Amino acid sequence: MTNADETVAPERGNTPIAECISTISEALERHDLAKVREVAAGLENPDLADVIEELAPEQRVELIEALGADFDFEVLTEVDEKVRDQISEALPNDVLAKAVTELDSDDAAYLLESLEADDRQEILDQLPQSDRAALERNLLYPGETAGRLMQADFVAVPPFWTVGQVIDFARDTEDLPETFSEIFVVDPGFHLLGSVNISRLLRTKRDVPINTIMEADRHMILATADQEQVARQFERYGLMAVPVVDSDERLVGVVTVDDVVEVIEQEADEDAKLLAGVGDERLSDSVREIAPPRFLWLLVNVLFAMVSASIIDLFGGSIEQMVALAVLMPIIASMGGNAGTQTMTVTVRALATKELSDMNVRRVALREVTVALINGVLFACLLSALAILWFGGAGLGVVIAIAIMINLLVAAVAGMLIPLGLQRLGFDPAVASTVFVTSLTDVVGFFAFLGLATFWLL
Repeated sequence: MTNADETVAPERGNTPIAECISTISEALERHDLAKVREVAAGLENPDLADVIEELAPEQRVELIEALGADFDFEVLTEVDEKVRDQISEALPNDVLAKAVTELDSDDAAYLLESLEADDRQEILDQLPQSDRAALERNLLYPGETAGRLMQADFVAVPPFWTVGQVIDFARDTEDLPETFSEIFVVDPGFHLLGSVNISRLLRTKRDVPINTIMEADRHMILATADQEQVARQFERYGLMAVPVVDSDERLVGVVTVDDVVEVIEQEADEDAKLLAGVGDERLSDSVREIAPPRFLWLLVNVLFAMVSASIIDLFGGSIEQMVALAVLMPIIASMGGNAGTQTMTVTVRALATKELSDMNVRRVALREVTVALINGVLFACLLSALAILWFGGAGLGVVIAIAIMINLLVAAVAGMLIPLGLQRLGFDPAVASTVFVTSLTDVVGFFAFLGLATFWLL
């Protein structure tokens, strides 16, 4: 229950947003621009972004044009990447030039990167020299690097200034960033010397030289560093902002924590999708875009499944003589596959976050094997008792007990070694680990169970 003065923000799928989408869509069809502006005026940027994503592609541009000067281009930083690319390609270049001047340099770079080179250059030519130089610097760096992630707007001062001079500079200069938490200290060549947090600056007397209170920036990062490395540094050291330097340690930008939060969400989403074999798939993708890669991934699974099927066919005679083997085979396969997936998921995530290294790999491997042995003994007792009660005969119980222990042990080893091996070979362990681990546990499980049953019982 909420107080009268409390409000609850609408979310995607709730009635307020659903009604807004329907109302705006119908108003656009009727060319009732006054109604469009009326409904959109009550929406915050994330909610308006949800509306834009749900509209038909042609209506997205119509909505932006209908709002005109009232449209906040920050909304485009909230929408899905493919939707943003579609909008940037459809909007006139003069409108995009206006958008670029309102956005931070990192967001502006993402808006322009999908455009044709001629269109991009035409937009850049319309910008003030300082804005154009900052954007061109961002666009020089590859995607998913600190250089592309950074903001080119920052506050830098010489080391011989006093605290009072810095404060006066920040107060009187109009073209500084709207918000900033760090002031960077640089030499005449713009090489980074250190930084001063705003809170420390404001608590220091005006006549104190800035270089006496600055901290050497141990956490500065290269512009070419991968964005995952940047995110790990923020997470590890609890940072709010980190300076970005080029190969000569000249200050070129700053990465802030709000940008890193987006990276962490993006990388976690990407890893989860890769483990499921759907790649960088998005809800905005069409059937034509998602069907072929899913088909190829399923085809790979079919090929590996045929190996398991051949093992079953090898022991076809044994299965015909003892129907209980066919009944119990799925238990062996599912237990091994699930156990392997557990270990593999932990390993892949630890590799992605650099928690798993040569220093602790043996300890973690021993832990996983120990867990597998404990679970193997427990499930061996449970499933052997089930097999005896279900089908009678102690022999079948012993066979399934040994097979389940072997399969869980192999699952633990494979769940670690396969991702580690793929990484050592230069492959992304999140992409291919699942199919290898599950296929191996199926083959080992079937071979151990049916082989032991053939040797022991028949």
